[in-house]
Amino acid sequence: MKLKIKQTKLLESLNYAIRGVSNKNLIPILNCIKFDLTADGLYLMSTDNELAIKVLIKKEDIEEIDSLGSFVVSGRYIYEIIKRLPNEIVNLEEVVDSKLLIYTKNSSFNLNCNKVSEFPDLELEEHKTPIYIDKKTFKNIVEQTSFAVGLEESRPALTGINFKINGNKLECTATDSYRLAKKTVELNGKLPENVNIIVPNHNINEIAKMLNDDEKNIEMHIFTNKVIFKFDNIVVLSRLINANYPDTSKLIPNDFSLTMQINMQDFYNSIDRASLLTNEADKNTIKLESKGNNITISSNIPEIGNVEEKLAVTKNNNEEIRIAFSSKYMMDALKSINSLNVELLFNGEIKPIILKNPDSNDLIQLILPIRTY
Repeated sequence: MKLKIKQTKLLESLNYAIRGVSNKNLIPILNCIKFDLTADGLYLMSTDNELAIKVLIKKEDIEEIDSLGSFVVSGRYIYEIIKRLPNEIVNLEEVVDSKLLIYTKNSSFNLNCNKVSEFPDLELEEHKTPIYIDKKTFKNIVEQTSFAVGLEESRPALTGINFKINGNKLECTATDSYRLAKKTVELNGKLPENVNIIVPNHNINEIAKMLNDDEKNIEMHIFTNKVIFKFDNIVVLSRLINANYPDTSKLIPNDFSLTMQINMQDFYNSIDRASLLTNEADKNTIKLESKGNNITISSNIPEIGNVEEKLAVTKNNNEEIRIAFSSKYMMDALKSINSLNVELLFNGEIKPIILKNPDSNDLIQLILPIRTY
């Protein structure tokens, strides 16, 4: 195998392929990237057995192809080498004794190659009925839900985002059992059967980072134990979490005893300031108390001091509320809601707080209160 390619073009694709390489993997071949030069172009492939990535550099983007073939080489080393080379033509040549020669006008490197036969089959087949989602919508789903995913490995189902599809309705849910984020999206087409899968949060975030901001769609090909994403010249496989996601449909009530509307930025800034006098030992607790058309946000650390913030709100009735919650959870939820005002819905001081955009129901944030009163 021998070719010439621009450093910028190769590095662009390596920036994607390197995301499938894990230095923590005890299996050496999984720390590698496979280069496969075919009549279509140069394929770069990587996997850690949970995430697999395949990137195509089309033949028209390669300066010169002398001979086809494949090699497998340490992902981190070739990535760091190419990243540090100047912006000029790079030569890649497999030489005798399983060596890869990388050279430019003034630099040359030799890397040992691994056996191509040991690199795993990535199983990147397509489904006959894929789902199409535009990239911006997909990125919004991740940004507006993934922060609420659980971190405890003892509850594996909660470490991923639950994708449920019924007809043309896609519902994505994340929860750590103390808060919940749910995003609903209408798809362009309907699937013949319902879907209920859990995609690991790490994998879904890696895919979101790889998406550019053009108007094209991302394809989802869903199988029993994996989901394959296709976009641009990239194919990504993610294993699914084999667990039952909890039924969260009954957690969000249809009726509320009190509804408030408040300026988003003012509310966020007040909580941000109040959070300065909280600590993790007390779950970053702050209190909210209403009186007429005003609320007071307060917090304190007995040995340090206290803070009070007052804000005007619009309420749907004269009921009052006193409730406490995590400032961190509230700020995370507020950052996901893109609107001038935010709607807060209450059913008393021990029932969950619901947050949403007053003009839309496509995103729901839920936060459990903290009992202090």
